[in-house]
Amino acid sequence: MKLLARLAEEPSRAAILLDVDGVLAPIVPRPEDARVPDELRDELRRLCARYALVACVSGRAGDDARSIVGVPELTYVGNHGLELEPAAEEWTARLESFLAAVDWPRTENKGLTASLHYRDAPDEAAARRELDEIAERARAAGLFARYGRKVLELVPPLEASKGTAVRHLLETRGLQRGLYAGDDTTDLDAFAALEGLEVGVRVAVASPEGPHALRERADIVLRSQHEVVGLLREL
Repeated sequence: MKLLARLAEEPSRAAILLDVDGVLAPIVPRPEDARVPDELRDELRRLCARYALVACVSGRAGDDARSIVGVPELTYVGNHGLELEPAAEEWTARLESFLAAVDWPRTENKGLTASLHYRDAPDEAAARRELDEIAERARAAGLFARYGRKVLELVPPLEASKGTAVRHLLETRGLQRGLYAGDDTTDLDAFAALEGLEVGVRVAVASPEGPHALRERADIVLRSQHEVVGLLREL
């Protein structure tokens, strides 16, 4: 792949930026059970020693992402980039107050954001109807509500995203070459953040649940999470 070759020819000038769930870690019924395979960890360590920056940009809290990936020497930005925002503490308290009045069995409170999962719901249509009601209440409370892969995500209405996180990481290190790999709707912002770079490589990890737009805007489409290790080996 010519794009990968251009990125790999000068690794000291390039960044490798990766989502966690669905890219490095296979999607599992219980998010707390997610783990990155050992062969991928080995590749991440190799890339960390080779590239100017290797970072995980995750919807999880940064510390949670670090624990799941298991390679502490990488850079981690969690909560879709919200951890970089000055108003983070205020919105953590407001989200906590909202969740106290929400009765949902699979609520993952990440501090700044929350994920209400319905992957294992016996009746998905009924679950979506109930989550639609929660989403309306969240919006009335000033939160932003959006659906991802079998999940309703609640986030603060701040100008932060995986895209702002990617731009921050690249700009603070003065890098004009980068690759980003993602699998879900929030990764579209990260794709957009690569526009205008000297070399920008957008990688979509496809799945039946993933957004079609991600595959449309990608330079490289992987058929499944299992192909990620092969991609990293080319770098």
